[in-house]
Amino acid sequence: MKHIPFITVEGPIGVGKTTLSKQISEHFQYNILREIVDENPFLGKFYEDINEWSFQTEMFFLCNRYKQLEDINKNFLSNHQPVVADYHIFKNLIFAQRSLQPNQYAKYLNIYDILTEDMPVPNMVIYLHASLDTLLARIKKRGREIEKNISPVYLEQLLTDYHLFMKEFQLKHPDVKVLEFNGDELDFVKNESDLKAIINQIQEHLPKGVKAK
Repeated sequence: MKHIPFITVEGPIGVGKTTLSKQISEHFQYNILREIVDENPFLGKFYEDINEWSFQTEMFFLCNRYKQLEDINKNFLSNHQPVVADYHIFKNLIFAQRSLQPNQYAKYLNIYDILTEDMPVPNMVIYLHASLDTLLARIKKRGREIEKNISPVYLEQLLTDYHLFMKEFQLKHPDVKVLEFNGDELDFVKNESDLKAIINQIQEHLPKGVKAK
């Protein structure tokens, strides 16, 4: 299924993953997969006390993302229907490694490997990143109650984690195209030209012969 577009948009909290995924979906007429966030009953407690609620939070996300990918594979990719997602399941490792204790992470990694061994792999990853100030401003602007207690220190650590992980990902998966965009320099919400530039790069790297509908 390598010729069927499966695009994932990734990056830290508040960088604009869902917004860009929706714009890509609308432009190319692809099915969209949205991350489950607000339904996690542990997330609010996690932001208040990371050490106490990290394992429950990460396990909920892992199980739900596994189920989502399973459904996407069954209902769309297996039927040759393109998909764009506002997350990649690898993000579980970024967040889990940051928040779990070493013994918890070892157990978590075993479960992750079992669940994802036969899951569909994207053929394009769009990596969005931005400065801490930009992320904090966007998180404040969207005003989600569940995110009001996010620590700037925790968010800054995630920025570093993402940069390191993406470098490693590109080395391990040279067959997956990674497009990187700086959210401080591009505003694909307000500036049509910025969105067009991103869309053009995506089109350029789609499997040969695949066009927008």
